Amino acid sequence: MTASDDNNVEVGVGPESRTVTWNFFFTEAENQFISAGFESPQVDARRIVERASGFEGSEFYKGLKELATEKAVHHFDEMMQRRLTNEPLQYVCGVWGFRRLDLMVDNRVLIPRPETEIVAGIAIEELEKNTGTARKLVADLGTGSGAIGLSIAAETEDTEIILTDISLEALQVARANLAGLGMLGTRVEIRQGSWFEALPDKHRGSFTLIVSNPPYVSLSEADTLPADVKNWEPSQALVAGAQGTEFLEKIIDKAGEWLCESGSLVLEMAPHQTSEISQRMIERGYRKVQIFKDLTGRSRGVRGVWNS
Repeated sequence: MTASDDNNVEVGVGPESRTVTWNFFFTEAENQFISAGFESPQVDARRIVERASGFEGSEFYKGLKELATEKAVHHFDEMMQRRLTNEPLQYVCGVWGFRRLDLMVDNRVLIPRPETEIVAGIAIEELEKNTGTARKLVADLGTGSGAIGLSIAAETEDTEIILTDISLEALQVARANLAGLGMLGTRVEIRQGSWFEALPDKHRGSFTLIVSNPPYVSLSEADTLPADVKNWEPSQALVAGAQGTEFLEKIIDKAGEWLCESGSLVLEMAPHQTSEISQRMIERGYRKVQIFKDLTGRSRGVRGVWNS
């Protein structure tokens, strides 16, 4: 391919040269992904062309008729090479939608998933039900990209949110996403540290909500994870320990010291862990303990209210 004077891409030479629209690259990408045996070749092709061309959402099909520029095709080629090595599409695109937000994501953090969107929604429900205090303090423990905590900041008022993570690399991503929130982000603080160690001691007994999507994969399960998860996503954010419930249990056992009366705890976990974890919450003094489901109907997490 060569570039014309106006930086539109051309195919061929001499009088047969022709400028190329994004539809050519969309078709090329889809065919390559089909040949590579990808599960959703058209989805992958569309996402990559959207990112390269800038024509996203409802503008996509209109944009397919537009001429591709040399710079944009270079970006397209780079993303295609990465995706064809089986790097997850979300990392290749670098931005992924989560509820109302477009989050920057790369291999320093877990990929934001629809299951976690449900967790964020449950957390917001708990805040809305708690009318006891005008000022609502929230902790998103092990925040990663900031998906849950930043969604709470974007979708609620009168809340102050603390995002924590032990990984400085993850918090770099969270800070970038916080910057994208603009004025809504002025109510958000980011702190580095392991679970409750990251929280200021002055906030003990003050949190209206504590929410977390902690690592919950056991060591034995780690080897059975899909290749795109095991090979690309940070293991520190996935694997808990021999049982898989180690961090869930730690959060349940310590959260009572930090929650206010009638403050809520919301946790994401694997479906097979929900019964055990809900029972532990009841035993530790939480009330209104409920297992909630994800969009597929599978048990996805547990919520409860602290009874101080």
